[in-house]
Amino acid sequence: MKMTKFEEKLEILPIKTIQHPVGDTKYYAAVHVKTLIAQADEEIANLKSQLQQQALPVVPDFIGKLINTFGAPEDGKYINYSASYLEIQKELDWIDNHQKTWLTALLIGFRVEKPQLFYLRDELTGQFLAKDNQFKNEDRYFFWTGADPLTHSIGTAWKLTFTQQEIDSMQTGSYELVPVEDGE
Repeated sequence: MKMTKFEEKLEILPIKTIQHPVGDTKYYAAVHVKTLIAQADEEIANLKSQLQQQALPVVPDFIGKLINTFGAPEDGKYINYSASYLEIQKELDWIDNHQKTWLTALLIGFRVEKPQLFYLRDELTGQFLAKDNQFKNEDRYFFWTGADPLTHSIGTAWKLTFTQQEIDSMQTGSYELVPVEDGE
């Protein structure tokens, strides 16, 4: 069995023996163990520094909200996974499939992914599909006849950009997906 670096260093430390009628006791001198622990602490600090210099992992919005709600394990807050499985099934499935990203996000932080947004342009008329944001309880869609949203800023009363998930749920028919460029 291969030894870790720590075990290798521990193996070469001098061992002292105290003889006793019941049985001899072997021990490491405290000064050697303290030195070894100090070296390990220094190596851990160095590794943490290297991790923090890497780009923060990108997580979906729902995972960012989960971390912000419950905090990291060292914050003393824990999720009762068995009691709340049905409520956070999507989150648990994501964690199960992205364990390295999850742990890195907990330890050093994260960025929330920005979903790709699209304009939906009618293939026949060239007009854009829009949603009226003034109606909170119902979805009212119409063809946008105002300024070209690709070149002009549009107010907040109308929604002209949609995520792929929103598009999939709308049953839009035949529209051209026009990706929104960064910064819009």
